[in-house]
Amino acid sequence: MINQKFQSDLVHFPDFHTHQKGNFFSIFNVLPDDGIPDQCFSWGIHPWYLNENWEKELEKIAASSSNLRLIAIGECGFDLIKGPEPKVQMKAFEAQAQLAKKIGIPVILHCVKGTHLLQEYLKNHPEPPTIIWHGFNQNPQIAEKLLFFPICFSFGKALLKQNSNAQLWLQKCPLEKIFFETDNSDIPISEIYQQASLLLGLSTVQLSGQVKENWNRISNRKMT
Repeated sequence: MINQKFQSDLVHFPDFHTHQKGNFFSIFNVLPDDGIPDQCFSWGIHPWYLNENWEKELEKIAASSSNLRLIAIGECGFDLIKGPEPKVQMKAFEAQAQLAKKIGIPVILHCVKGTHLLQEYLKNHPEPPTIIWHGFNQNPQIAEKLLFFPICFSFGKALLKQNSNAQLWLQKCPLEKIFFETDNSDIPISEIYQQASLLLGLSTVQLSGQVKENWNRISNRKMT
């Protein structure tokens, strides 16, 4: 049997949302003026950066839709602490979700105090693209209400905090709806997988295989 440390050295750990370039198996989150990286990336209009020119920014994203390294739209979504009025956020999110649906790729969701806006969007759009709620650390009851929709959950550094909402929900969440990420932290993605391994009683090899399978089920742009 391969011991866990050596096993981890052999495993590729997909990172589904990161601000760090360089990992071939990661999805780099493009922000305004970042430029298009030479790796898989997501590109969207974060609610913090929404302004009157957001439609022009969306045109740039749409113009890159044939680039096969663009494998998700986002992060985008709702933020009632920092962002424009909810009506603007909804309009921008609807447009970005429509683009993701057209390409056949998921949306990476940023959601801060905006669950009601997400629910409103889902109510009004019966066939949305798959939405991955990144950095999920909300009350598990919120997540349970979303299980009937094409919503998945990406877990990051909050998994390392004992009894966090992220820990509690990961242990209840259907395996076909889980992903892992580093976001803007310096924590190695392998540590996130190792913590999830302990919480779920599954090997990091199994988890890596599971999330790749999850991705390939929801996206036209596959992960090998």
